[in-house]
Amino acid sequence: MVSPDLPAELRAVLNARLEGLSRNDAAGRAAAISRTYREGGGSGTIRTETDALAYALARMPATYAAVVASINALTEVRPDFAPTSLLDVGAGPGTASWAAAEVFPSLQDFTLLDANDALRTLALELTRRSHRLRGVAYELGQARTCVAHADAADLVIGSYVINEIGDTERAELADAMWEKTRDTLLVVEPGTPAGYARIISLRARLIAAGAHVAAPCPHDGPCPLVAPDWCHFSQRLQRSRAHKQLKGAELPFEDERFAYVALTRAPAATRPARVLAQPMVGKVEISAKLCTAEGVAIAKVPRRAKADYALARRWRWGDAVDTP
Repeated sequence: MVSPDLPAELRAVLNARLEGLSRNDAAGRAAAISRTYREGGGSGTIRTETDALAYALARMPATYAAVVASINALTEVRPDFAPTSLLDVGAGPGTASWAAAEVFPSLQDFTLLDANDALRTLALELTRRSHRLRGVAYELGQARTCVAHADAADLVIGSYVINEIGDTERAELADAMWEKTRDTLLVVEPGTPAGYARIISLRARLIAAGAHVAAPCPHDGPCPLVAPDWCHFSQRLQRSRAHKQLKGAELPFEDERFAYVALTRAPAATRPARVLAQPMVGKVEISAKLCTAEGVAIAKVPRRAKADYALARRWRWGDAVDTP
């Protein structure tokens, strides 16, 4: 599994860009941008180089962690998947491309799409110093239009992008991304009830178009969860000193909540159950909430079943598991 923390070369470039920048100013800009996102806005408030850098320093670590966790889950189910081309839709500062490059050494061609010029400029500055990513193609324009004109790719990623558009455009973008997907489409969203709802809607639409779910679901049927429950996961990442300053945080770590779906052209050979919450470890048994091919189940593994109990003790929220 690839680490959820930013690659060393990316951290170094970001830290170098931070030199000479007012930490208070950057923190204020990052807070305003984050507030806009929480209120349902998009990247329109990111207009300058400083805005883009503040956003990247504050949000890139968590977004990267969520995308890496999602790709790690995909590779558990499909360990033989070795894409050579990536289409990164709504690429922003290039976060998903960095994550995919870390997980897949096979990737050779990277195409990034976004409508924000400030984020594109920053992304090209960051990738220019990377051996793997220095030759990326980055197209500027609205996602739906750019996707329509892009070449198909083995792996298509839409990371934190469908939350920025309306329902009609979201459906059109989903169709367009799937049309450009040779093998696998990965969509990642904030792990909120609204983010989950967007994922579930896209999932249902594309299953109807012939897609198969590789992760997190072990089936192509309707989601068995009932409101107020929703499917989401959490990835812990370490905070750098600069990251803590920009976030106004004291803890040395952050937990990013996210929802995702990985859709493939062909069904995966096996689709294990998925742990939907952190298991409860008791004196006599371990209790875990699982999504299985038959629906949601509560697995209870008694302590007396030593081998199964030892295995279940290693289960974590989000893991793909074989049930005893």
